[in-house]
Amino acid sequence: MASTTWGDAAAAAAANVEGLVQPADLHLFTALFQSIPGRAVLVDTDGTCRFANDEFVDFVRRPREAVIGRHVQEFLAPETLTTYEPLMARVFAGEPVRRQGWVDYGALGRRFLDEVITPYRADPQGPVVGCFGVARDLTDLKHQEIEIARRIEQQIEADAYHATIVGNAIDGIVVVDEAGLVVDFNPAAEQIFGYRRDETVGRPIADLIIPPDFRAAHAEGMRHYLASGDSRVVGRRLELPALLSDGRQITIELAITDVTRGERRLFAAHMRDLSAAKSAEEEIKRQRNALHQKEKLAALGSLLAGVAHELNNPLSVVTGQTMLLREQVIREANGLPGFEKVLQRCDRIEAAAHRCARIVRSFLDMARQREAERRATNLADVVKEAVDLLGYNMRASGVKVSVAIAPGLPLLMLDAGQIHQVLLNLLVNAQQALEEQSGERRITISVAADATRRVISIQVADNGPGIPEGIRSRIFDPFFTTKPQGAGTGIGLAVSRGLIEAHGGTLELTEAPGGGGCFTVRLPLDVALPEAATATPATAAAIAAGSLGSVLIVDDEPDIAALLAEIADDAGYRPEVVNSGREAQRRISGAHQGTAPTPFVAILCDIRMPDGDGPSLHNWLLAHHPELTTRIGFISGDTLGPSAGRFLARSGCPLIEKPFTPEDVRAFLRDLSGSKAAAGAGNT
Repeated sequence: MASTTWGDAAAAAAANVEGLVQPADLHLFTALFQSIPGRAVLVDTDGTCRFANDEFVDFVRRPREAVIGRHVQEFLAPETLTTYEPLMARVFAGEPVRRQGWVDYGALGRRFLDEVITPYRADPQGPVVGCFGVARDLTDLKHQEIEIARRIEQQIEADAYHATIVGNAIDGIVVVDEAGLVVDFNPAAEQIFGYRRDETVGRPIADLIIPPDFRAAHAEGMRHYLASGDSRVVGRRLELPALLSDGRQITIELAITDVTRGERRLFAAHMRDLSAAKSAEEEIKRQRNALHQKEKLAALGSLLAGVAHELNNPLSVVTGQTMLLREQVIREANGLPGFEKVLQRCDRIEAAAHRCARIVRSFLDMARQREAERRATNLADVVKEAVDLLGYNMRASGVKVSVAIAPGLPLLMLDAGQIHQVLLNLLVNAQQALEEQSGERRITISVAADATRRVISIQVADNGPGIPEGIRSRIFDPFFTTKPQGAGTGIGLAVSRGLIEAHGGTLELTEAPGGGGCFTVRLPLDVALPEAATATPATAAAIAAGSLGSVLIVDDEPDIAALLAEIADDAGYRPEVVNSGREAQRRISGAHQGTAPTPFVAILCDIRMPDGDGPSLHNWLLAHHPELTTRIGFISGDTLGPSAGRFLARSGCPLIEKPFTPEDVRAFLRDLSGSKAAAGAGNT
């Protein structure tokens, strides 16, 4: 506030403006000075303050008598006066000056001023006798401008930060207002849902990504939250279905946050597409199931190995003895009464034994899951074997099976066991598809070659209900099955397709004539090259007993050992039988009952024996009689064991599998001993 009254100010003015203001103008001058909006001061050329309005006096914080009539040095800081010196020089030279900026008033602080300093002449034509300064203090306004600018800068930075974070977020971020209209839609949300941002802003979120079945619940939940603040969704993580722009639905992980600022209610939804996670989860389940199935197959394989070993020994005896009997009858009873009936009985026993052997081999092939071993194969025989194997089950189920095989099919390079497994899978599926079929139940298998396209096709069709359209695209998926729990694993078709594709072929679901299910296998027409003709074998009469050398037979099954000895003896070899690997070592080294070592031309050895097995004998030969390691061959009814498989692969020793035929053994002995003379032994 002013330090004097208005009357006092007028009196002081009269005393201090003498010589500067005409007495007649003094009252008007004083009134105008006091009415100026801002600080006003009149200073003469000597620097003495001749007049100042109340606002100026209040600013310098001095009594009026300490300002009026006093030199400016007495109430203004030196640093302030320094800023005015160049200005005053211009003003006293007659030039008015205007400036806006910060001025340091020392203890009075820095002030932002808009000021005008003009020369003052008592006589318009006279010299400059002083200066008249008027200043508007804009400090508070400037501070407000600075604060506003700072806030604007902060907002720009915040917006840029927000745009960077939201724009580069991995998760989809959608912001909606209280009306459910989209306010923001980040790039990740664009990728997830298939909309562009400009297609979504201002539109109801419910129309975009919420499935129709959930829109009513969404609207009710929004109304309830706005009214009560209570929500089962806001602030929680949920898995919900979401709608894509193309109409498909996916599962998303959703977290909604209330981000209201001021009066406008806003909600930010962070969304993550769980499709990949769900697929990975399903894949893990499939792999877990696959591992479980492999464990089951491994257990089944172990079981089948034992069963095969137990069955193959008696089957070998039955097969071998029957064929030896047949050969003996031909040699000794040809033309005698009942000769033909004996041969027929032998043929029937032999056929039944071979059928049992094929069944065992089929089980072993399925359990082994081995790599394809392509050999010259008669596809017609493979088809017939598969039909024969399931023949009883088909007849018991009332299913009529018809086979149509084009004549003249060439031998093909195939893995017969794997093709056999595929046919079994298709036939079993067809049979199961007919279980609920009333009336005639029929399965048709047809085999034909297309020389133009270089393919051979196998069709397995049934007259059942067929495959529903909705699942046709999934039937080859691993572990997908329409059968009841426990009735199927869902791997048969997947495995079958893999086996066929490994042969360079295809397995497809095709249309069945007259309805029903139909699967078509197409294989490359890879014709097997003809084998080179073998030399004409010698006759049995030319082979003296034991003339081809000694053969050591090592087997813990007496019947098998006796059968092998009989076949070897009949082929012109001198057989010696031992029942274990340890006994074979003693016999070879000459420590057997005091006998001298025998130079064996071949060794037939079982792989699995309780007292020194085949691999142990082979290792002993490597150390003591390496020359015999090229003449030892192994016999087994089961090669499923990993150790046996590794041993055979490492040693390179040949193997003959039970059940075997006499000719199989003869050829085996010829290869081991290097003899060709025994090729026709037992055949006249």
